[in-house]
Amino acid sequence: MLNDYKGKAVLITGGTKGIGLATGLTFGQMGANVTLTHKWGSADEDEIRDQFKRRGAPEPKIVEADAGSLEDTKAVLAEIKKTHGSLDVFVSNVAFAQIVKDMGDYQKRSLLRSIEYSVWPMIDYLQQVKEIFGQYPRYLIALSSQGPDKYTANYDFVASSKAVIETLCRYLAFRLSTEHVNVNVVRAALVRTESLNATMGEECVPFIERFDKSMFVTVDEVASTIFSLCSGLMDSVTGQVICVDHGAPFYDNVMRLYGERDHIQL
Repeated sequence: MLNDYKGKAVLITGGTKGIGLATGLTFGQMGANVTLTHKWGSADEDEIRDQFKRRGAPEPKIVEADAGSLEDTKAVLAEIKKTHGSLDVFVSNVAFAQIVKDMGDYQKRSLLRSIEYSVWPMIDYLQQVKEIFGQYPRYLIALSSQGPDKYTANYDFVASSKAVIETLCRYLAFRLSTEHVNVNVVRAALVRTESLNATMGEECVPFIERFDKSMFVTVDEVASTIFSLCSGLMDSVTGQVICVDHGAPFYDNVMRLYGERDHIQL
């Protein structure tokens, strides 16, 4: 049976841009009361509210919160608690990592900082949800990328933190199975976002598009996948890493390029 999200609480960290915002809009269209967190000065709140209004969605709560601050985490959840007795969906979308361009960038503190900021906030939020609401969220979704399995430029520490979050989510699915919590990871392929440009450089997108535009997925495709996992129709799916990639890992190789060499502009 399809879940009814009218009036239910959904929290998305890093939710004011890109995949996070698209996910918030998707849940909002279904009537959910969405809370979006962001770092200081990184959101045009009026524009975000206008996007929700145009979709016929309830006005979102937009909260400045440092994902690495337990105090901020508690404050975000306390605000949701004022109007809701439970948190139905938590989407962990915050990520931060040192860009690596050469071996000189390999510093232990940078790797640990990447894990601390990109992985541990998910655990802090999860534990605090239980503390404040008396129960865990019905659905936990973490965002990952193709980095753990596939070389991605400048992505060494980002990929490492994604590998950690994927592993922890598998274990969380086991630990929380008796609590009736569905835990899954959505691993998105390349998405045209500010984050992609910041990590790989402005030249990345146009370079890849010369060969195969289908290697990119849209924020709406990722958001729809996240919503589907929380829709009630896929409750048998938990502890999984769901890839949103157009099947590109299968055909993205030199042999395919050789087969299409007469049609590719090199």
